[in-house]
Amino acid sequence: MSGGVEWALHCCVVLTSVEEPVPATKLAEFHDVSASYLAKQLQALSRAGLVRSVQGKAGGYVLTREPASITVLDVVEAVDGPAAAFTCTEIRQRGPLATPAESCTTPCPIARAMSGADAAWRAALRAVSIADLTQDVADTSGPSALTRVSAWLTTP
Repeated sequence: MSGGVEWALHCCVVLTSVEEPVPATKLAEFHDVSASYLAKQLQALSRAGLVRSVQGKAGGYVLTREPASITVLDVVEAVDGPAAAFTCTEIRQRGPLATPAESCTTPCPIARAMSGADAAWRAALRAVSIADLTQDVADTSGPSALTRVSAWLTTP
């Protein structure tokens, strides 16, 4: 998983604290990350329909859906794509004791294990929403944390 996923998730969480669009440069400054790097993550979120870019002087980014309807998996797939983490290359069909292709009627045990792990990982990420993360921030950082974030993001 790329580091961009972390930045994208943080942006989604902080965007829950504001009503108006937040410029990418302000989000980058808040997270102390390169504006051009963060812009790539925001563009990926925009292409996936998770955030919307608002043009103009008061422009920036806003969430397109309620935080409860955006999952961590949605963000991961927006930034890193939907491909499985593991790709079987049928190693068992190589080398001096290669298994003939016609004998490989089911995925190998390694591919099955990795596929199961990928499915479990995706299910776990699908079970957590941006709203859940936002609530966890409030629970662990104090109830005023997101109010402070909002104030900082909306101060010119």
